[in-house]
Amino acid sequence: MIPYTRKEALVFARSISLAAVAFGSAFMATPLAAQTTPSGYHVTRRIPVVGEGGWDYVTFDTSRSRVFISRSTRVQVVDANSGQLVGEIPNTGGVHGIALAYALNKGYTSNGRDTTVTVFDFVTLAPTKTIHVTGAGPDGIMFDSASQRVFTFNGRGESTTAIDAVGDTVVGTLALGGKPEAAVSDGAGHIFVNIENKSAVVEFDATKLIIVHSYPIAPCEEPSGLAMDQVHHTLFAGCGNRMMGIIDSNTGRMVATPATDAGTDANAFDPVTGIAFSSNGAGTLTLVTQTAPGKFASENIPTARGARTMALDPKTHRVYLITADFNPLPAATTTQPRPRPSMVPGSFVVLVVGK
Repeated sequence: MIPYTRKEALVFARSISLAAVAFGSAFMATPLAAQTTPSGYHVTRRIPVVGEGGWDYVTFDTSRSRVFISRSTRVQVVDANSGQLVGEIPNTGGVHGIALAYALNKGYTSNGRDTTVTVFDFVTLAPTKTIHVTGAGPDGIMFDSASQRVFTFNGRGESTTAIDAVGDTVVGTLALGGKPEAAVSDGAGHIFVNIENKSAVVEFDATKLIIVHSYPIAPCEEPSGLAMDQVHHTLFAGCGNRMMGIIDSNTGRMVATPATDAGTDANAFDPVTGIAFSSNGAGTLTLVTQTAPGKFASENIPTARGARTMALDPKTHRVYLITADFNPLPAATTTQPRPRPSMVPGSFVVLVVGK
């Protein structure tokens, strides 16, 4: 069986249960899509990656065109141009995310099972330090250049841990009042993070470690992925109820909720094209574009079942997703009421979506 985390299992189970409906009604659920010209985005390439194990988030290295992939006990690094596996970062127990601090030549992984962060050399990929996190279940992770800090978002701990990226030491912890998921920086010292079990977005000061605002974002439920248009102060939240919450980051006002698909777990925003992306475990990538002030249209691009996390290359405007083939879903039993399908050995792949 794939060693899913609890969050992965819940997301995947939701994706499977809704997949039949999602594939049959994706465009019926997004009536605005028919009013726009198709974007031309499609799966242009499949990059096989050797090795077994589950997966979670994927990060794109814009300086060296590398794809960092979390694989349960290690991080695999793939050259986006050649498709070759160029290295691995070992001993990252229950790894979820990867953050890159380009100016410091460092990278960081959030290791949920080990409750640690692995610091690694950005060039050689060699681990240089292990930092013990102050909250249980570090999941999302990000580097904020304004404060020169790394933040982990601790699911079970319902908190964020702040790490000084220069000295690689923990400098503080902030309770967030709920289970955090993805986070983004506004580039000016404030961090926004989704609170999944409260359907809210929390804004906090990256230096003072105090909450500035907590915004309810109904009708968006169970927000996971989060992206930001820093110029126009707009947040894009991936919602578990098949919509994208588009939020004014200055006021917390919900601007629009264009349709997406089942099993959303990651979001991205391309500042050049103006497209916001949602990767959906049901097997689609949703592209959301603004058609008029306050109005947005969505288009679903077929990808592959399970491709629920992604990374954007802002230079080429390509999107990288990860997934695998799965065996049939086993029958539920009293000991395993929510069974998960096993991965077909050797089927793990990076999907490249572009024009």
